[in-house]
Amino acid sequence: MSQAKLKIVILAGGLGTRLSEETVVRPKPMVEIGGHPILWHIMNIYASHGYTEFVIATGYKGEVIKEYLCEFWRYTADVQVDLRSGKMNMLSSRAPDWLVTVMDTGNETQTGGRVKRLTSCLQGETFMLTYGDGVGDINIHALVEFHKKHGKLATITAVRPPARFGGLSFDGDRIVRFSEKPQIGEGWINGGFMVLERKVLDYIEGDETIFERGPLERLAEAGELVAYRHEGFWQPMDTLREKQLLESLWQNVQAPWKTW
Repeated sequence: MSQAKLKIVILAGGLGTRLSEETVVRPKPMVEIGGHPILWHIMNIYASHGYTEFVIATGYKGEVIKEYLCEFWRYTADVQVDLRSGKMNMLSSRAPDWLVTVMDTGNETQTGGRVKRLTSCLQGETFMLTYGDGVGDINIHALVEFHKKHGKLATITAVRPPARFGGLSFDGDRIVRFSEKPQIGEGWINGGFMVLERKVLDYIEGDETIFERGPLERLAEAGELVAYRHEGFWQPMDTLREKQLLESLWQNVQAPWKTW
């Protein structure tokens, strides 16, 4: 399993209804943190470990993602413009050396169906899969090595869910400490950042298949699903409050997911 063969599939087609303040005009992966779409942040997590070939599964307002990527070089280039003729020369570019495929997987397609629709793009035996709305300080190299070592069809990154509320410590009825805990100390959930063998596609029936239900459940029953436990930072961006949290971390130079 060579690094060059591993493509990263990013699910970026959902409606993002719980973040409607932002997603009424753009898909959730295009909601910005620190002036960049969270999609850019996710791609940089992988790229910082040398994985730079992406397949973006779009749906709702996918044209916004396509336009952003098609115009990316303009945002990162020094240009010379002849205002009279409109002729433009690119002097230099700071765009990363990434190869990105954008595929429209339908507005109503479920997560499993989106992956299934990418079959023609996934020619190698192994690929990675994650969601377009979550970041973390995941060691991608360690994750891939974990997957190779166990030799199963699927590996998910298990994370501890972020705390929704602050923690209280008591002395009798008196509160002695109030803390906004970044993570709770119990329970594990699927945090994305998955490594999958191509045979996993056989577990997906069609557009209506929710990947997290039937396919993952059947893989678990078959003994083909393992979990890479990530004890570090992980945070989804499902709500405006979570978006504001990520923005605050970025602005205060305290973004644990910034591994580049």
